[in-house]
Amino acid sequence: MNFGAYTEQYLKETLEIVNTIDKEEITKAIEIINELQKTGGRMFILGVGGSAASASHAVNDFRKIAGIETYTPTDNVAELTARTNDEGWDTTFTKWLETSKLCEKDAILVLSVGGGSDTTSLNIKKAIDMAVERKAKVLGIVSRDGGYTKKNADACVLVPVVSDERITPHAEGWHGVVWHLMVNAVSIC
Repeated sequence: MNFGAYTEQYLKETLEIVNTIDKEEITKAIEIINELQKTGGRMFILGVGGSAASASHAVNDFRKIAGIETYTPTDNVAELTARTNDEGWDTTFTKWLETSKLCEKDAILVLSVGGGSDTTSLNIKKAIDMAVERKAKVLGIVSRDGGYTKKNADACVLVPVVSDERITPHAEGWHGVVWHLMVNAVSIC
């Protein structure tokens, strides 16, 4: 394997994403987050797998830098695993959001490669349904076709697929790029 050529290709794909990502959708999400910050709403960040780790990092940034009350259910491993064991994986996020009293002042931010569907990441899909029902804002940073998140979000940043072999690394890498952009925009502007 030629690591130099691989590096060149990966960075070329990254530039393609820079040039094609929907900047208007990013701006729309920032405006929603800015309003959330002004009105004292809370943000709940949802992610599974690598996106759960990204959610944890994003919680820190939205709280510390942007001053927004922010949480992720995956930071509480004891509750997450108890709910999975007792109630099933599909409802882990909705039961957590129910206890947190998700309401119309709040927002959820979905970090996901595929965005959820009827067969994948059902806990994300059900959380989106709950947010819509309770009139909370739904934001997303997703890839592929955006899945259920893209179809139901108030603002959804779709990370363009530029390589079928690297959908996940590009999507998860761009979660961080986009949420850092959002955090800094609402803290500075």
